[in-house]
Amino acid sequence: MNILYIFPHPDDESFGPAPAISAQLRQGHNVYLLTLTKGEATKQRFRLGVDKDEMGRIRHEEMKCVEKTLGLSGMTVLDLPDGELKHLDPRTIEDEIEKEIKSIQPHVIITYAVHGVSGFHDHLVSHAVVKNLFCRMKRRKDKYPIRLAFFTRMGETYTDGKFRLSASADSEIAYVETCSEKDMEAFHNALDCYETYQQVIEDSHVKELTSNKVPFEIFGETFDQPLKSIVDQLPKGDA
Repeated sequence: MNILYIFPHPDDESFGPAPAISAQLRQGHNVYLLTLTKGEATKQRFRLGVDKDEMGRIRHEEMKCVEKTLGLSGMTVLDLPDGELKHLDPRTIEDEIEKEIKSIQPHVIITYAVHGVSGFHDHLVSHAVVKNLFCRMKRRKDKYPIRLAFFTRMGETYTDGKFRLSASADSEIAYVETCSEKDMEAFHNALDCYETYQQVIEDSHVKELTSNKVPFEIFGETFDQPLKSIVDQLPKGDA
């Protein structure tokens, strides 16, 4: 099965879902990553003394390390403006995502839940455009994608005054990927690829806060039995 993760920035794939990505690859699925921007607007560029173009190049190189570390089946990094997705015509973003979907033909696409975990507006825009595109493609009866899933958190909303991470209600979570020690090691190694973000990684306590159970919401489906995998119980006639 083909699985496509769609996120707006470099490191979004590693700040949470990376253990699940590792697990899904280990299960034999093809797992791809589409990142909408190069993350060039990060404030880390001021600390490094580089402009946006150079910051984008640096972060793209860090993502290549992630691609190799996780063993992704493929990775595409677009050059949409970081931090400015809310100012774009959403159809422009949808068109770019649709090109990738037609190329990969994913059975499942995954992006942020409606709260975007951190609430950053690029995350919220990504949720909205991916969901709208999925619904449009389903109405059109396109063969792919079959399922839309949302990466999320479970438990209480976490805040330490500097970072705030939202969670979904237990009733909204349809599947939890249970990850092995090897998957958690891959997650830590992927985060280590982001050399320019090590202070942020340390300050956010992401390595400590991320458990081996990665939750997902599933859009527009109900289940009589618990899912055995992210691709389990795909709608009949679609796969």
